[in-house]
Amino acid sequence: MVAGVLALASTDLSAQLSFGGRPWAQHAEKLGLEQAPVFALPALDRTALFAEDEQRAATGTKRLRFGVNHATDLSLENSGVWNTLANGDRVWRLRLALEGALSINFEFHEFVVPEGAMVFAYTPSGERLGGFTADSNPGRTELGVGLLPGGEITIEYNEPAAVAGQGRLRIGQITQGYRDSFNLLKGFNESLDCNNNVICEVGDPWRDQIRSVARIVVGGGDWCTGQLINNCNNDGTPYFLTADHCLEGNVGTWVFAFNWESTSCPNNVNTPMNQTVSGAQLLENNPGSDMALLELNTAPPASYEVYYSGWDATNTPPLDQIGIHHPSGDQKKISLNGETSTAAPYGGASTWEVNAWDDGTTEGGSSGSGLWNQNGLLVGQLYGGTFGCNCTDYYGRFDVSYPFIDDIIGTCGPVLQGYDPNQTVLAVDGAVQSISGVPAIVCNSNAVDAQVTIRNAGTDPLTSLVIAWQVTGGAGGQQPWNGNLNPGATTTITLPTLNVGSGSQTLTITASQPNGIADPNALNNVRTVTFTVASPATIADLSIILDDYGSETTWEVFVANTDEVLFTGGPYSDGADGQEENSELCLAEGCYTFVMYDDANDGICCGYGEGSYSINASGTVLVVGDGEFGDVIDHDFCITSTGVVERGSSAMHLRPNPTTGRVELVLPAGSGISQVEIYDGTGRRVLQERINGLGGIPAVDITGQPAGIYLVKVMTAQNTYTERLVLRN
Repeated sequence: MVAGVLALASTDLSAQLSFGGRPWAQHAEKLGLEQAPVFALPALDRTALFAEDEQRAATGTKRLRFGVNHATDLSLENSGVWNTLANGDRVWRLRLALEGALSINFEFHEFVVPEGAMVFAYTPSGERLGGFTADSNPGRTELGVGLLPGGEITIEYNEPAAVAGQGRLRIGQITQGYRDSFNLLKGFNESLDCNNNVICEVGDPWRDQIRSVARIVVGGGDWCTGQLINNCNNDGTPYFLTADHCLEGNVGTWVFAFNWESTSCPNNVNTPMNQTVSGAQLLENNPGSDMALLELNTAPPASYEVYYSGWDATNTPPLDQIGIHHPSGDQKKISLNGETSTAAPYGGASTWEVNAWDDGTTEGGSSGSGLWNQNGLLVGQLYGGTFGCNCTDYYGRFDVSYPFIDDIIGTCGPVLQGYDPNQTVLAVDGAVQSISGVPAIVCNSNAVDAQVTIRNAGTDPLTSLVIAWQVTGGAGGQQPWNGNLNPGATTTITLPTLNVGSGSQTLTITASQPNGIADPNALNNVRTVTFTVASPATIADLSIILDDYGSETTWEVFVANTDEVLFTGGPYSDGADGQEENSELCLAEGCYTFVMYDDANDGICCGYGEGSYSINASGTVLVVGDGEFGDVIDHDFCITSTGVVERGSSAMHLRPNPTTGRVELVLPAGSGISQVEIYDGTGRRVLQERINGLGGIPAVDITGQPAGIYLVKVMTAQNTYTERLVLRN
């Protein structure tokens, strides 16, 4: 199977908490620095811990422990090592080595970082969190740091010379993970098969509610779930509802992960846990309904596209129930039940009883997750229940909680609809939510089968909409949609097969005429997707032999003379000297640029391994390098419809080359009448004419074309010749 665009697999595991950058001493040996001192802990008795967890689960709790907390007092003054770099900047490092740990996370109980300074945490294989700055938990002097895989990490503090001595860091707690948060142990601790990934079709009517839910690292070593809720001002204040029994430790160091979801319905596809915020304040809690209301220290940014759930504070039993949660700390799941709930006491609290889920279940880690009614309104949060598929669960009742929090979230009535900070709420509003089914590279085909997901972004039912499509330079079309979408619900429409040309293409989808009227909100009517059609195509094989620092290595393939990136790859794992990484490149006729990058400015060889790279196609070597370069190196190469050529490999000679427009074609003797074609870097033909090689040296002229790399192809009665031409203006 031909690979499409290869995802640039970032080793940065966190987003909102971090602000980019690279630790100065991640590869300390290259700078001549000694290894950082180690703080070590012995292995845990996992058998005993699992036995304790089983006893805990027998009480009905669905809060799940994944690690053991260790109190520490590790600071810049009493631990680690300081080094001063040549420019006067300072670096502090400390290694944590927790024997047998499957993950490590920790808490800064003192976190004061001056302007320009940054904190990082990273594993020996290159996974990294950070850089953390004062804005990672604004206005606070504490910070919880999320999970990294494995049992060894380095914590690094980078301090510019201008602020030397102004930082204060103290690690007050380290969590030694014994459950498998990163799939390190095959098949271990996966959630039950009867769970539904939220991407599945059963989640379509509840897309808004799904966006409100987050997984919580509680007290350092436990998992719970919770959700953002709306308030009467509809202003996006980050109020967050979870369970009272989840309260442990300092909520100021809790870590909240939004949108951690599989992109595949039937299988768990691990995706980055890269939308997090750290820290909260406890505003109110009530054991009588197992409720805890928090306010996050940082509102999730617009890029997270979160939703603030509406709620129902009446005592009306929900006819249908929807649960959205992170069972076993796993990716987000959805459960559904069609039997009316009943009010029942549980654990001394007033709860709604969900008697045997029809579809899905809950598990440890689901505690605090919301229960929504048939109208998509929150009516409670999970307290506990039985275990296994078709389990019975008990949710603390929101109507019982409401009198304790109405002074916080408002007294605008017993029912409040949700709030989407990224959208204007109107009575009638049809939106194009997404385009799917279009690969980034359409290889050896000119047909595209696209699906369009539309969403009712209004408050009235959506009954009709007109969907129109247009492909760059190609035919368009439209079709009506008729149905009945409730507010917030979605449906997916399959378009007719689209016939598209070669090269870069853009598919534009437009929705109009919701319920037969002009759409009052044009901001969500249009979505586009850009893709490249390579047909006919040549499959080229990229091979990279890594040095010992794969985390420094990335690469890209561009269409020549453009900023259009077709393929990307890396970074890779460290410690893999000699390991080969292979990728397939589907390339149409045209010219391309391969670019290799090295973060540390020392290539992929020479003292750290014997790295190299090459691109081959149809038995021809297009690109080859021994890895000796600084921070970047690039190679140009071209593909023709009759085969693959390297620079200067044909029996034809172009002069002058480079040229400003006019170029002579020096052909083999006896070439006679020929046809010449010239293509730009995108594969577009810019010239086609006949020439006669018997009457002297023929010439062609492409004056007026943009400067760049072109492919000249001459077809005689005997052969086809190709050569790369550089045009300068």
